[in-house]
Amino acid sequence: MKSEMKSVNIEVRGLFEPLDHLGVEKRIGALPGVHHAHSNPASGGVTVHYDAAVVSEPQLRESVRECGYHCRGEVQPDHVCRVAEPDIRAAHAKHAAQPGAMGEMAHDMGHGSGMDMAGMVRDMRNRFIVSLIFSTLLFFWSPMGLPLPTPPVPLGLELDHWLFVLASGAVLWPSWPFFVAAWRALRNGVLNMAVLVVLSVGTGYLFSVASTFLFEGVQFYEAVSVLLVFILLGHWLEMRARAGANDAIRALLELAPPMANVLRDGKEVQVPTADVLAGDVVMVRPGDRIPVDGVVTEGETQVDESMLTGESMPVKKVVGANVAAATINKSGAFRFRATKVGADTALAQIVKLVQEAQNSKAPAQLLADRASQWLVLIAIVIGLATFAVWFWLIGQTLLFAVTLTITVFVIACPDALGLATPMAIMIGTGRGAQNGILIKNASALENATHLDVVIFDKTGTLTLGKPEVVEVAAAPGRSEDDVLALAAGMEQHSEHPLAHAILEKSKGMQPLPADGFTNIDGMGARARSEGEPALVGNRRLMDAERVDLAGMESTAERMADGGRTVVHVARGGKLWGLIAIADAVRPTSAATVAALKKRGVDVAMLTGDNRATAERIGRELGVTLVLAEVLPGEKAEQVKALQAQGKKVGMVGDGINDAPALTQADVGFAIGAGTDVAMESADVVLMRSDPFDVVAAVGLSRVTLRKMHQNLWWAVGYNVLAFPFAAGVFYPLTISPQLAALAMSGSSLIVAANALLLKRANVEGLK
Repeated sequence: MKSEMKSVNIEVRGLFEPLDHLGVEKRIGALPGVHHAHSNPASGGVTVHYDAAVVSEPQLRESVRECGYHCRGEVQPDHVCRVAEPDIRAAHAKHAAQPGAMGEMAHDMGHGSGMDMAGMVRDMRNRFIVSLIFSTLLFFWSPMGLPLPTPPVPLGLELDHWLFVLASGAVLWPSWPFFVAAWRALRNGVLNMAVLVVLSVGTGYLFSVASTFLFEGVQFYEAVSVLLVFILLGHWLEMRARAGANDAIRALLELAPPMANVLRDGKEVQVPTADVLAGDVVMVRPGDRIPVDGVVTEGETQVDESMLTGESMPVKKVVGANVAAATINKSGAFRFRATKVGADTALAQIVKLVQEAQNSKAPAQLLADRASQWLVLIAIVIGLATFAVWFWLIGQTLLFAVTLTITVFVIACPDALGLATPMAIMIGTGRGAQNGILIKNASALENATHLDVVIFDKTGTLTLGKPEVVEVAAAPGRSEDDVLALAAGMEQHSEHPLAHAILEKSKGMQPLPADGFTNIDGMGARARSEGEPALVGNRRLMDAERVDLAGMESTAERMADGGRTVVHVARGGKLWGLIAIADAVRPTSAATVAALKKRGVDVAMLTGDNRATAERIGRELGVTLVLAEVLPGEKAEQVKALQAQGKKVGMVGDGINDAPALTQADVGFAIGAGTDVAMESADVVLMRSDPFDVVAAVGLSRVTLRKMHQNLWWAVGYNVLAFPFAAGVFYPLTISPQLAALAMSGSSLIVAANALLLKRANVEGLK
């Protein structure tokens, strides 16, 4: 059977704990035909690379539900694609007949059916409020509560029984999501923070219940309730931070308009964007968002493409121009023919790419995932050892030993370790996408920080790939304007690229009239201007027509030595001047080279052009390493040669012939205006076709990696210090369970908040 490798981003709802995604990865990754599955605790989805000949997308979604989570299907832009949502009730009915049915029931009791992150944040807030209210009431009747007069016990109950009622209200419903998450994690072979919360809160609550109804002993009702209040508060704030990390992808998903105006049977009708078909004629008015991708067939306008490319200036669109979904029509009304709809639109592809990048894992994250599992196990072992040492070996009271054990369970924080890199990756890639920089995976993000040299393809990357007048030299007695006016008058009707360059340079001038235009193959053109014979072309044409060069031979040679094309302009048998034409350098190319050098990154230029041309452009841009006259098939070898010197190499290109080099490089950057092949081969896509975005991408990678390292060091350092304090190593200095809960929640919150600072980090080239 022939393999058919695909990738899909599946939305997963109900990821309550930051480590819940590990269970999804583990379950899906075990399916036959799945190459790998990567998820991000803040993304609400999992990216699966699989062999469609072995396993289907419905089977992948079913596997998600078997993990105990809800699955909507593939992540797609709102309104653009009809997401085939599975029948949740049918899925529940199916699971009811299976051993895992209890998981569905438990999930519904915990965080509701298919609740998204925003819904879970609201639910966690409500549980915190309920727990806080009951815990406050508990203080008034608890013998260890506030120094206030104790109200009479209602309903004729005994005090212990009334405390049990209040504690049950403070604990059972508010803590239920943790019990569901713990059960689900254990079922999927994963250890998470919920397991420790269940051990700590559950131990204290059950011990108190037993001492109330089965035997006389100490009760932890007050301590357990306050402990849970702090845990819920911290988890609520942490979930809010996780939800905020997904702002970028959420903004992309909401860009598409819900409706489109299409021409059906000769009449304009409004239909849902998801119902637009390829080939439909779509009408767009000023101020409208364009619903799908297409080609303009009628009208002219300016389109704001900043939401996709990051480019702030509107782009002129005329008949034959391409338009993209979600961009905004700024001026005139126009019609276009839909070419790409649904999941094929540029918006849908960008969303998919960003989603895959956010779900990808940096090498450090793979290690952190494994470490977080061991941390939970270590916390359990240390907690049990703490009880054994203090109660049996040292002989402390049961209350003291149980309190320290609960403290150990609570203070460990695998969530901080699990969130350390995913949050930073998610925000970093999201911010890049908002600025037209699409980073395809976390490895590229990390590798971009270590680049020693960046190789730029010349044509179409550092240059615009079209000719431009770069110098005009006038003969004695003539001005530069005279030369351009005569040349423009002769070239008005020519389709030659050099003619277009001259006409572009002479915009705003009054061309000298010319008639009788005749093209001379290989040499130029002849005409008559104001009754005199006029010529525009190369040196061979001047020699053939015996034109007096007015002593400008040396000037022509100097221009030609720089790799420029020299156009001679003459009238009446005398040379009027010279026009040097060369491939136009992009306005930001020189600044790009300077900025990279400032950051310690060497810059090289790679081109198939002759050495004279390449070195001229290299000097103009400040590039010291010029690799000229390189055949298309040799570009990858040039990258390998630099890598053989121990250098980390980035490659920037736009064409099909750049694809092997982009793949070979440690990080491949594709200019957005380039070919699909180049974009597919690259690790980073620069949508604006601006080479300075390489600087922005490198800067973004560096600040993101810095946040990742800061978070990892904090997470590791916190747990190294927390365990000895919690276990009573520094007795009589000990930590209460409530303080441990604050420390645990605060640790996760600090990691999340530090990652969120990436949104405001000052990165050159980013808004």
